Amino acid sequence: MIGVGILGSGFIADSYADALLDVRTARLVANFSRDPERAAAFAERWSSPSASGSIAELCADESVDLVVVALPNEAHVEAVREIAAAGKAVVCTKPLARTAAEAQEMLDIVTAAGVWHGYAESSVFSPNIAKAHEMVRAGGIGEVLTMRAREGHSGPHAAHFWDAETAGGGALLDMGCHTVESARHFFGKDNHVTEVFAWGATLAHGDKTTGEDTAVALLKFAGGQLATIESSWIEKGGMQLRHEFVGSEGRLVTDTSVSPVWGFIGQPVGYLVEKADSETGWVHPVPEETRAYGFSQQMRHFVDHYEAGTEPSETFHDGVIVNTILDACYRAMRSGHWEPVRYPA
Repeated sequence: MIGVGILGSGFIADSYADALLDVRTARLVANFSRDPERAAAFAERWSSPSASGSIAELCADESVDLVVVALPNEAHVEAVREIAAAGKAVVCTKPLARTAAEAQEMLDIVTAAGVWHGYAESSVFSPNIAKAHEMVRAGGIGEVLTMRAREGHSGPHAAHFWDAETAGGGALLDMGCHTVESARHFFGKDNHVTEVFAWGATLAHGDKTTGEDTAVALLKFAGGQLATIESSWIEKGGMQLRHEFVGSEGRLVTDTSVSPVWGFIGQPVGYLVEKADSETGWVHPVPEETRAYGFSQQMRHFVDHYEAGTEPSETFHDGVIVNTILDACYRAMRSGHWEPVRYPA
């Protein structure tokens, strides 16, 4: 069994712990949170044998083979530094970092240490996207020409996301990282984004954040394709996760927020869906969210490749490229012009 340690105790850490239940060859053996009480609660919730008092203590645990970073953006670099120093394999949640420079620093750290690494971008592992990608590879819609992707909800779970200065950005960084990687996934990772245009504004949450709560970005690819990505923190009523692909021979649409269960309820029934915003009225709960969003599939993928000693499909290299594209989008927001994407040497 591959022993997994999880850093963090929030929504995404819970999602990873739940996902591990679907991986037959791995188990949760340790966890850490910057808040000891939350660490203890997480350990009890997910039957973790050890709630470590520090990242170093978790990494020193001989039962830990692979460490999953589910901490706020500003903590990623130092967490990865400690993990790599201990010689442990590492998976880091999205976005890899706050900027391309930080992401590159993280890549340099794991490369120098020679440790196995994975970038936890769940969207490309979700069943809807996986099926659409399979159909595209089979030539079902011919050459993919454009993609429009939209992710929206009413705002982040945790307070630290609202602090744009500490988190590194707003809705575009938080959610656009998903759709940028979706575009690379479908248009080809060797087909680089050459320039971007972006708009962002704080429309509804000016009392909570100085970051953008709404953003739109256009990505031009070297092959001539165009991706339009939309990110929103101002949409109530649960998650919106939609992709539209137009090809020379057809089109495909995926919508993770479309649920086979829906209805009007007059009394609360408990948890319905991430960021539902309302417990009664018209509801669209998403069954098995951990699987629907791709967390289980990506965790199996990472464990399988770690066990085989092979490179996963999403690594820190991909995280660096996503951060680089997002950096260009933020420059375009400020300049009001198309901006080139400046990839690291």
